[in-house]
Amino acid sequence: MKTRQNIAILLLRIALAAGFLSAVASRLNLWGISSSGWKNFVHYTAEVNSFVPLSWVPSISVLSTIAEFTLGILLLTGYQVRKAALSASVLTLFFAVAMSISFGCKEPLDYSVFVFSAAAFLLSTFPKYPWSLEQLLHP
Repeated sequence: MKTRQNIAILLLRIALAAGFLSAVASRLNLWGISSSGWKNFVHYTAEVNSFVPLSWVPSISVLSTIAEFTLGILLLTGYQVRKAALSASVLTLFFAVAMSISFGCKEPLDYSVFVFSAAAFLLSTFPKYPWSLEQLLHP
């Protein structure tokens, strides 16, 4: 692959990972006063998933946080990139659809959730992932 394409793939991996890991850091108060906090995140999860029973919201909050953290680490390190990117695409597409159902399509468009999902899908289509743990383990 060409150097520009290698750099683009690396930057795409890092940007997607940073998006996931920043969101997790915010809900765990790791961004200090700029954090949203867990309580606000659970409240927002209930708003986004307004069509599910309230009893599901704590589980959705925990599971989505675990998924986002795991996907962020996999993308950042470059391990199982294709699977992680495809999973990230599906997760963010579900999030975009849930936002659209609960708030209308403007909010997921304003927050570029569809773009995030499409970018993750694009990343899943590359044959190799330069500068990754995957490349080191399977040259």
